[in-house]
Amino acid sequence: MTGREAPEPPEARGLRRDEVRLLVARRDTGEITHRTFADLPRILSPGDLLVVNNSATMPAAVRLDRLAVHFSSRLPSGEWLVELRRRTAVATEPYSGGAPGEWLPLPGGATLRLLGKETPRLWRASLDRDVLSFLREHGVPIRYSYVKRDWPLSDYQTVFGVVPGSAEMPSAGRPFTPELVTALVSRGISVAPITLHTGVASPEKDEPPYPERFSVSPHTARLAALTRESGGRVIAVGTTVVRALETAALGRTDGWTSHIVTPAEGVRAVDGLITGLHEPRSSHLLMLTAVAGPELLSRSYEAALREGYLWHEFGDTHLIV
Repeated sequence: MTGREAPEPPEARGLRRDEVRLLVARRDTGEITHRTFADLPRILSPGDLLVVNNSATMPAAVRLDRLAVHFSSRLPSGEWLVELRRRTAVATEPYSGGAPGEWLPLPGGATLRLLGKETPRLWRASLDRDVLSFLREHGVPIRYSYVKRDWPLSDYQTVFGVVPGSAEMPSAGRPFTPELVTALVSRGISVAPITLHTGVASPEKDEPPYPERFSVSPHTARLAALTRESGGRVIAVGTTVVRALETAALGRTDGWTSHIVTPAEGVRAVDGLITGLHEPRSSHLLMLTAVAGPELLSRSYEAALREGYLWHEFGDTHLIV
């Protein structure tokens, strides 16, 4: 951790969503500037395209007396990936217990059966009822220890979220407001959606992303291609969008993606990225390096640390363009 994690939504600090800080790193000149997110229409250019994630955040954490179950992703079989975590006085921490075949009693008389390990951290599991309906009644948003108290699910939604399925908020889209989107469109900057349902991303682990469900519509794919043909830039709002667009560039537009963007491979489909600030060992940094290059990314993070930017889902933002 950096010691600069945002402990609460910006609204609790007296800010609008779009008043968080925006660090702008320009690939062509190497210039780094400090703005607010509301400046975005004046930073981007007419003809640019913002691609956003329309996945909505689920109340994916179910709390028991001593444990919490974090529902991550629905598998094609109908089973779910879940993470078991031990409850603490502050939030939760990793829990290494559990056994294949074990049954966990959940609120409302529900029962969760552990089927087997999918990763060192995640279990394949089966709930004896519809998961989304169960979570709407008994779940709360996933919260880690740097956020000091619970916040309503609405604080974990973006203005674009219309398709429930993300265990954790696609947080790069959080600073957008309806007024800001209107200002962007009025300036000739287009907005188009993809869907990628994010799984859990435990902050204590350094793991590559596992497969996630995604869909890139023919309309969004065409609009992205036309934007680049016309000299505009495709700006991904979040690393989830990069993952979806780069998978689509390889020829697959829906299903499950296990694609990992690395500096060695580079990016084919995006010209810029809006994102948050990530941990030094995060696999997201490989993707950011692929977009920005190592030198510009290093200077950007040095500037963010020096200027006191806030990290994580309620924190400040970073535009690489």
